[in-house]
Amino acid sequence: MTAPNAPGRAVMNRTLPTLLLVLTVFGPISMDLYLPALPALSADFGTATSVAQLTVTACLVGLAGGQLVAGPVSDRFGRRGVLLAGTVAYVVTSALCAVSPTIELLVLARLVQGIAGGVGIVIAQAAGRDIYAGGALIRFYGRVTVVGGFAAVVGPLLGGLLDTVTDWRGLFVFLAVVGAVILAAACVTFRETLPAGRRTRGGVTDAARDFGTLLADRVFVGAVVGQGFLYAALFAYLSGSTFVLQDIYGLSPQQYALAFGLNSAGFMVFGYLAGRASERWSIRGTLAVGVLLAGGGALGLLASGSVRMPLWVVIVSLFLLAAGVASSSPPATTLALAGYPQLAGTASSLLGAVRFGFGGVAAPLVGVAGATSILPLGLVTTGAVLFAAVTARALVNRPTTATPTEAASTIPAKVTQ
Repeated sequence: MTAPNAPGRAVMNRTLPTLLLVLTVFGPISMDLYLPALPALSADFGTATSVAQLTVTACLVGLAGGQLVAGPVSDRFGRRGVLLAGTVAYVVTSALCAVSPTIELLVLARLVQGIAGGVGIVIAQAAGRDIYAGGALIRFYGRVTVVGGFAAVVGPLLGGLLDTVTDWRGLFVFLAVVGAVILAAACVTFRETLPAGRRTRGGVTDAARDFGTLLADRVFVGAVVGQGFLYAALFAYLSGSTFVLQDIYGLSPQQYALAFGLNSAGFMVFGYLAGRASERWSIRGTLAVGVLLAGGGALGLLASGSVRMPLWVVIVSLFLLAAGVASSSPPATTLALAGYPQLAGTASSLLGAVRFGFGGVAAPLVGVAGATSILPLGLVTTGAVLFAAVTARALVNRPTTATPTEAASTIPAKVTQ
């Protein structure tokens, strides 16, 4: 049976769900591919660790801002045109990153690249909400997490391999090629998932009203802000782990890629399990388990920053942190988007903007003590997970009259896939 809020089957085809999942690689592949080369980039420009990490921060800020704009625009004008424009911009700015002569221009190019990349992420989540509901929607967001984790596995591994045959500029050329392939696939495969009759009609005033509607929903705000704090911990890990594992523990770029790939494999597995657990057991219970796992990993990093620990302790701590964030993602995304099918783009944009915006703030903080200390990474991740736990407890789990989000997410509907 098709859910009431699902559109007609005409927008569906066999390849569309696959393309939606591929679109989610924009963020992970933009971030992870060149992480093994980040120390070399810093040396090439003769900049401090914290300055090199601004290339990570700029991309995160861009990913946040791009989603914040693309979501409402796609709610009004449809998904396809916005997606194609964003993908073209991603290809162009990736090429610009490859030829940047200064660190300042590279940071600016990364900002614009992030803005363009954010379009693919928000369209994937919003189009998924267009065509799925109920249990199928939860499973879709579980798969989104798995594919993001897969990209995080492939990204650093491939980056480590490419680092043996090219420099960091060649990695950005590769990103441009990836963007071009995705653009070609979108041109051929992506049909419009938001019919004209379901689009929003108003301008800036109505868009502000839509944002106000979402921000008045306690559960929506709790899910979004909680995800922001957890992704702050995740992106602190992404930004800081390359220096911790290579500069402090002496791993080569290839060894770092393998260690990062192990943790990302855990991200995939726990993301998949969280999707199933959210559907069959409890959305809020799965979210709580994710926060607890992330907390265990953050405390391990904090301990490693206080007392010198063996390498395996740091690897396990990073694994738990990644697994916890992955476990929280499907239930939190469902809580945020399930109740607003008519505002899927706007809701998704807020969720993505907060995730990457919080991450952009946290990423450079782990480099304030240089590349020889784990303590800032432990402090940032522990503080972020603590705030996520408080937010979930105060807003998501507090009993009250059901909001639109809660009503939609607690009674899964059977949806044809």
